[in-house]
Amino acid sequence: MTLLAVVSDIHGNLPALQAVVDDATARGATAFLDLGDTVSGPLWPEETAAWIAARGWPGIAGNHERQVLTQPLERQSATDRITSLALSPASRAWLASRPPTLRPAPGLWVVHGTPGSDLHYLLETVVPGHRSGHSFGQNDGLREATDDELRERLGVVPADVNLVLCGHSHLPRHRRLGSLQIVNPGSVGLPAYDDDHPLPHVVETGDPRARYALLAPPAASGDGWGVTLCAVPYDAEAAARRAEANGRGDWADALRTGRVGRRERDVTRAG
Repeated sequence: MTLLAVVSDIHGNLPALQAVVDDATARGATAFLDLGDTVSGPLWPEETAAWIAARGWPGIAGNHERQVLTQPLERQSATDRITSLALSPASRAWLASRPPTLRPAPGLWVVHGTPGSDLHYLLETVVPGHRSGHSFGQNDGLREATDDELRERLGVVPADVNLVLCGHSHLPRHRRLGSLQIVNPGSVGLPAYDDDHPLPHVVETGDPRARYALLAPPAASGDGWGVTLCAVPYDAEAAARRAEANGRGDWADALRTGRVGRRERDVTRAG
């Protein structure tokens, strides 16, 4: 049986990605698919772009690819700016070749956030003051989307689609909406962060391991895709030290613990 490994939100964390590839290959994966936000961050953006490009994986662009490629440097966030300055012309061209959505195989529809936006979550809703109570971290200001919210965000799903793959929120999830499955593999490279879009909130897995999903195609019996959400240990301390060296203590805290410690706005303001 052909197994597909789905990765997302690598954010330039090459050691985490290499650990995921080793784990997925050992489990029998023969193909890989990337859901975007591949390189942006204070870790190894150029090295990660070159590593994936050399392997020819199919994939899409996330919001950070779009921002790095289209926003003037002075308007970019601190995270995107360090990425822009690190990327070679060849890596920028490679990122520019990646589409915003993809239909890589029968039944699959690949998006980064929602089909219409790379900045909006599909499986989560930002609600000020909400405490998730989930087995993940606190995820302040974030709750799981309702079925009605999912239907509205998905819009008209192509008739042949039975699995939607999304990223962006960094939280591994597997939902069913009637016969449709929706999977977020989680983040390979950044297990926690804080954000102000569309309102302030915190995202945490509470675990420093790298995340990905392993997919088995539907059986002839029509049982649907087999989905396994995977978590892989790697040398997170080395990645945290790299973030510290590049002035991003907020990333270092998230990489070490899977939780938000120092906040992005405070670290970048201090810098």
